Amino acid sequence: MQSPVSGAGQNPSAELISPFTSTASGVMTDEVGAITGELELLTRPTDGAIEARVRYGGARDLYTISGSPLCSTETHQQAHENILRLLTAPGRVQGENELPVYLTNV
Repeated sequence: MQSPVSGAGQNPSAELISPFTSTASGVMTDEVGAITGELELLTRPTDGAIEARVRYGGARDLYTISGSPLCSTETHQQAHENILRLLTAPGRVQGENELPVYLTNV
């Protein structure tokens, strides 16, 4: 059994990275607003929470996903997979427009 994010045995500097294609509305970031396209999700555990950042595939610049860090009692791997699932699921619709994904939508 894996330990939870806040539990012993987690490497606080461990980072998980997954490539993904955003939905049409994109991922909302604190720094530059919504970004779309071929992206990479980067997560790491921080004191009982998961810090979630995103970047364009292969780029250096990282952007904080709005709503990060996300409190979690799940393992880092489970939380990473759940965030990735959220980022790739069709978003909420307002009128005819899909809204960008925020982690506060969890």
